[in-house]
Amino acid sequence: MKKIFCTVALLGTLSTVSGQIERDKALHFIGGNLYGLAGAGIAKQISKGNRWWTFAGAIGGSTLIGLGKEAVDASQRENGWDNDDLLATILGGASVGVTIDIFTDHKRNKKRQLSKETAQSLELNKTVTELDYYFKELQRLPTLSELAFPQGYTLVK
Repeated sequence: MKKIFCTVALLGTLSTVSGQIERDKALHFIGGNLYGLAGAGIAKQISKGNRWWTFAGAIGGSTLIGLGKEAVDASQRENGWDNDDLLATILGGASVGVTIDIFTDHKRNKKRQLSKETAQSLELNKTVTELDYYFKELQRLPTLSELAFPQGYTLVK
């Protein structure tokens, strides 16, 4: 309930401030949001949910697109490099990174990661037990068909 109240209060405050911001800066902020979201998503997948890399991906994605846009602007005669536009773009990415971190349940992700590791370890133990059977009981290496099909299963019926 506190999160919802804080969010509504923040949005109410931002609506009065929006008249003070140039339209161009607002568009740069939105662009930073979109590319920051893409960068955060990519970084989250690569780092398997690490919160710091996710935030760095959001900042990195917005910074890259901001630098690219300002480089294009600098090459135009009527336009030029604007550090305020770059800052607005980077702040858009930072806001996405903070938002993702706030609404991500880190405790649940740690539990999920531990359960995956436990399941993988149990599967590995099962495989090792099956191989121990072949070495101890049969005194030979298993064939490929024996490894592929469970015991009692035949290929031809």
